[in-house]
Amino acid sequence: MATWDDVRQVALDLPGAVEEPGPTSTSWRVGSKAFCWERFLRPSERAGLPDPPGGPALGVRVADPGVAHALAAARPDLWLVVAGYGLHPMALLHVERASFDDVDEAITDAWLCRAPTRLRDAFLAR
Repeated sequence: MATWDDVRQVALDLPGAVEEPGPTSTSWRVGSKAFCWERFLRPSERAGLPDPPGGPALGVRVADPGVAHALAAARPDLWLVVAGYGLHPMALLHVERASFDDVDEAITDAWLCRAPTRLRDAFLAR
């Protein structure tokens, strides 16, 4: 199973990525754009989920809202979409249930959505 240390490692291994600690959560950015972040669920969001994470979920940027819904439909044990997220290109990953490969793929895809073209092209050319 994946850990938050894995999240940090994967995010910071991506070109140009920086960690931005906040007062209540941490985000990872490339340039000025967040590509993933800790997301604590609100009590009302928790109440609407059959088995919410005990701690934060990993918020990730996705290509479009349809991708978020497709992830949640395909793997409801790992992916969540809460009110508000379904309107934006963002999804939530249940880190404690995810494998390292799940975390790596989610964060890398999120970074690809937000990275500047020159970084993205150089990364994909490797």
